[in-house]
Amino acid sequence: MKKLYRSVNDKKIFGVCGGLAKYFNIDTTILRLAWVILSLIPVVGPFLGILTYIICGIVIPVEPDYIDITDIEDMDE
Repeated sequence: MKKLYRSVNDKKIFGVCGGLAKYFNIDTTILRLAWVILSLIPVVGPFLGILTYIICGIVIPVEPDYIDITDIEDMDE
């Protein structure tokens, strides 16, 4: 079963579009362009697009196989 995660390697801000692109098996650039275009819709787009991205960035977990290099450096001390 596939699970949705934020991307660590393919990210610009939170990695939401990279994670969604990997989940749906589409190109990240296409998804980013679609998100920006939908966010530019005059009435509700800017508020809804940005708010949705921030909520997704908070709710969607980071990839579990990611190792933060700063954690490794802290262990050496």
